[in-house]
Amino acid sequence: MIRVLLADDEPLIRAGVNGILAADSGIEVVAEAGDGREAVELSRHHRPDVALLDIRMPVLDGLAAIPEIRHAVSGTAVVILTTFGEDEYIARALGEGVGGFLLKTGDPRELITGVHAVAEGAAFLSPRVAQRVIARFGDGRASRKAAAGERVTTLTDREREVLTLVGSGLSNAEIAARLHLVEGTVKAYVSTILDRLDARNRVQAAITAYEAGLEEHPCRIVR
Repeated sequence: MIRVLLADDEPLIRAGVNGILAADSGIEVVAEAGDGREAVELSRHHRPDVALLDIRMPVLDGLAAIPEIRHAVSGTAVVILTTFGEDEYIARALGEGVGGFLLKTGDPRELITGVHAVAEGAAFLSPRVAQRVIARFGDGRASRKAAAGERVTTLTDREREVLTLVGSGLSNAEIAARLHLVEGTVKAYVSTILDRLDARNRVQAAITAYEAGLEEHPCRIVR
């Protein structure tokens, strides 16, 4: 069961999102918060697998709450769910280490898919957000491609293989099955890869894989 914390200052939005998530028997909303500060405190208490945060909330906004939640409960994956898809918000959220960025105007099925993806250790951006990310990183692509290629040369062959699958949106369990490894071994590989690439999370690692041309096919974060 995936345990979810939902934070949004609008009760009607919380009710709607709760209703969507309730349609999946593998997801349970264990707490609801009306502001970012409450979300941090409830995260400490309930230790959810996934925290779904709106951006604009009173007391403490969703973006400011991200590092506090990640510091308080290292095992909680954070997903931004918002109506605001501006580049500034996307860049800041990714920089803070979110596992996903979803738009409230998107398909409700994306919400369920995204929650499952980040809970399984993958990353998920809604297609419209992914397009913005790719467009943003497309600027100066040649130099970024060269830099990404240089960074991945620090990895072993096996680490590059794992990074390729991270870039294709696979979770640790899916990578383990593909490479016939134990899931704990994949987790250790991913941790090493993040350190060597100086990436804060899987999204940043996947972007590096994309820039270096390592991804197998369009994935959850770039489709």
